[in-house]
Amino acid sequence: MVTDVLDYARFGAGLLVVVLATVFVAWRSGVGLGWTPLTSLARAVLQLSIVALLLRGILAVPWTVVAFLGLMLATASATASGRLSELWHGRRAAVTGVVVGAGVALSLVFLLQLVDLEPRYLVAVAGIVIGNAMSAATLAGRNFLRGVRHRRDEVEAWLSLGATPSHAHLEIGQEAVRESLLPSLDQTRSTGLVTLPGAFVGALFGGASPAVAAQFQLVVLAGIALAMTVTGVIVTRLLGRSPYLPPAPT
Repeated sequence: MVTDVLDYARFGAGLLVVVLATVFVAWRSGVGLGWTPLTSLARAVLQLSIVALLLRGILAVPWTVVAFLGLMLATASATASGRLSELWHGRRAAVTGVVVGAGVALSLVFLLQLVDLEPRYLVAVAGIVIGNAMSAATLAGRNFLRGVRHRRDEVEAWLSLGATPSHAHLEIGQEAVRESLLPSLDQTRSTGLVTLPGAFVGALFGGASPAVAAQFQLVVLAGIALAMTVTGVIVTRLLGRSPYLPPAPT
């Protein structure tokens, strides 16, 4: 018992050093993050502790997986919608994009039997895919906002010529989706040479063979790419229907 407490204390102290180093570097470089890295990690510690306790029950009672997936989708949608609140119907676009994008990707993965439909696999794959769909909604939406502000005159010209809002915003939306996908696609391209992604490492730690771990990781990467693409397209297309231009930054 004492050994466990000491191990946890040592682990917590190590994490604290790492995150304080992040805060210090950001402060010295003038990035302006404040204490956000520390508070974000503290929130992650709390949430992961709760999830660890919940998963014990969820994995023991399969039907509760549905409720847990709903919780993940609701949390991801709320987070992304908050980032797009200043856009016309931004919250609705974020929620729709996350739910549909993640839903399409997960449905294909399990319908094609790329992964066994078991609670532990469903929770693992869904958590990764939904998280990346959330990121895609935020990135695509924020890129769209910057694009519209930067090319405001161009959009106004299209509208003055009688173009629909969807047509006037189409190219901006396409560029926003492309830019939001590039970091993820670069990571996929470098997998195995530059990075060993979490799903692969986690499967190895769980006792899977390298071949099985690689298969699982490939499924995850494919699901992420599909979810992020669908999410980005839906978010930007919905935002592009706006008859109003966002206000110029103050």
